[in-house]
Amino acid sequence: MRPSALRNRRAPADIPLGMLYPLFFAAVYLSHITLLRLPYFWDEAGYYIPAAWDFLRTGSLIPQTTLTNAHPPLPSILLASWWQLSGYVISGTRTLIVMVTAAALLAVFRMTRSLLDTPAAIATVVLTATYPIWFAQSTLAHADIFAAAFTLWGLALYFDPQGENQILASGLFSFAALSKETAIVTPLALACFEAFLLFRTRTNSTQRRAHALWVVSLLSPLIPLVAWYAYHRHMTGFIFGNPEYLRYNATANLDPHRIALSLWHRILHLFTHMNMYVPVACAVSALFIPVLSEPTPRLLRRTLAAIAVVLTANWIAFSVLGGALLTRYLLPMYPLVLLLCVAAWQRHLRRWWLLAALSTAAFLAGIWINPPYAFAPEDNLTYRDMVVLHQQAISVIEHRFPHATVLTAWPASAELTRPELGYTRHPVKVAPIQNFSLDQIQQAAQDPGAYDAALLFSTKWEPLAGRLNLGRANQQSDTKYFDFHHDLSPTEAAALLHGEIVWQARRKGEWAAVLHFPRAVSASLSRTR
Repeated sequence: MRPSALRNRRAPADIPLGMLYPLFFAAVYLSHITLLRLPYFWDEAGYYIPAAWDFLRTGSLIPQTTLTNAHPPLPSILLASWWQLSGYVISGTRTLIVMVTAAALLAVFRMTRSLLDTPAAIATVVLTATYPIWFAQSTLAHADIFAAAFTLWGLALYFDPQGENQILASGLFSFAALSKETAIVTPLALACFEAFLLFRTRTNSTQRRAHALWVVSLLSPLIPLVAWYAYHRHMTGFIFGNPEYLRYNATANLDPHRIALSLWHRILHLFTHMNMYVPVACAVSALFIPVLSEPTPRLLRRTLAAIAVVLTANWIAFSVLGGALLTRYLLPMYPLVLLLCVAAWQRHLRRWWLLAALSTAAFLAGIWINPPYAFAPEDNLTYRDMVVLHQQAISVIEHRFPHATVLTAWPASAELTRPELGYTRHPVKVAPIQNFSLDQIQQAAQDPGAYDAALLFSTKWEPLAGRLNLGRANQQSDTKYFDFHHDLSPTEAAALLHGEIVWQARRKGEWAAVLHFPRAVSASLSRTR
C-alpha cells in the first residue's frame, strides 16, 4: 500500500511495542499521581462503579443498586475482576484505567507508525496524551476509555498495510461494542466503506476477496451486541434500558432543529474544543504551503477516505444519540484528528515538530485554563476542583449534621448515600431534586419539612457574569434541547429556602455550599392521670 523504500527507510527506527507499554504506563501514572485517590466522579458514581460493585457482590450483569440503562457489561466485568486482585480501593481502580489508557496510546503509536513513521507516531501520542479531554479521562472509570482502547486497536489493525487482521480486528471491535454500545458506529462505518470498495473493484479477485472478508469481519461485532440486548430484554423486559433512559438518549432527540444544533456542537467538539483549534489551524495553514521536494511519509487517499468515513459517521451518530453532548463519547476520534494534523505538517514543513510543540503547549494550558464558554467539568481538571469541593462539603455535613436529611441533586445524592464511592463513611439520607435552578429550588421550598440541610454546588462550569462568554448567544437553544440551566447562587437559594449558609467555598469557578435549616418544633404538655 505504500512504497517499499519508505518502509525500509523507517524499519531501523521501529521500536518494539512491548518495550513501549511500560514507558507509556509510567508516563500516564506519574502525570496523574495526584488524581489516583480522588473519589469517584459523575457517571462513575452514578452508574459504572455501582454496576461493577453489584457484579462483584452478586455476579449479576444487570445492576441491582442503580437503574439499568442497558450499557454492555464488559467494563463491569473488567473492573470487578481487577478488584479481586487489587481489592476494592479507589487507587486500584484508577491504576486499572491508567493501564487501559496506556494500551490505547500504544494503539495510537502503532497505527501512526504504520501509516507515517516513528517521529510522527511519537508526536501523535504526545498530543493525544496531553489533549485536555483525553488527559482528564485517563483515570476516570467511564466505559468510554475502555471502548476507546479497543476501538483504537481495531483501527490500528485495520490500517496495518502489511497484514490481514480481519479476525483479530473483529474481536477488538466486538470488545469495544461490549464496552459501550455506541462504539459499534466505527466498525459499521468501515464495513460500509469496504462494501463500497468491493462494489467498485470488479476485476481483481484477490482485492474483492479481501474487501468481502473485511465487510464480514466488521459486521460481526453486531452479533455479541445483539446477544447482550437479547439477554437484557429477557432479564428486565426492556431492550435499551428503562423507558426514561431511552427517551432521553434517543427518541427525544429526533427534532430536526436539535439535530442541526448538535451537528454544529459536535464539529466544534472535534476540531476546536479545548484548544484543538491550534493543531487544526496549523494543519489547514500548512496545506497552503508547497509540498516538500524530498520524499516524505504521506497518507494514501484510501486511508484518508477511511478516516473521513469514521469521523463523519461518529460526528453524525453522536449528534443524534445521547441526551447530553459529552465530549468523551468522541474519545477515540481525537487521535485520528491529530494524526491528520501531523500528516499535514510532515508533508509540507521540514520543522513540523515546532507546530507539534506549539500544539502540545496549547493542550497543556487547556488542562488547567478554562475556555470562555460553559463546558462539562470532566473535559479538563475542573472535575478535580468539583470533587475536592464535594469532599469538603460532605465532610462538613458528616461532622455537623450526621443525622440530617440533605436536599441536593445528582451526583451528590449518590455520593452521600453510597459510602463505597469514597465521600462518606456512613450513608446520609437525601431529598433529591434535579438541579439548583430557580424552578427546582422553588419546588423544594414548598415542602420545607422534607430536609434539614442542603448541599448545593455548580452543576457545570461557565464564565462568571461580566466575563467573555462565547456561548451566551446559544443559551436559549441549549436550555431547550441540552438541559442547560443557571444554578442559583448559595445566597439566592438560602433566601428562597429560608436557610443559613454554614459553609461555602470556590475553586476556579466551581463552587459548593452547605445550608442548614433550623426547624422550630412545637410541643404541647398535658397532665397525665
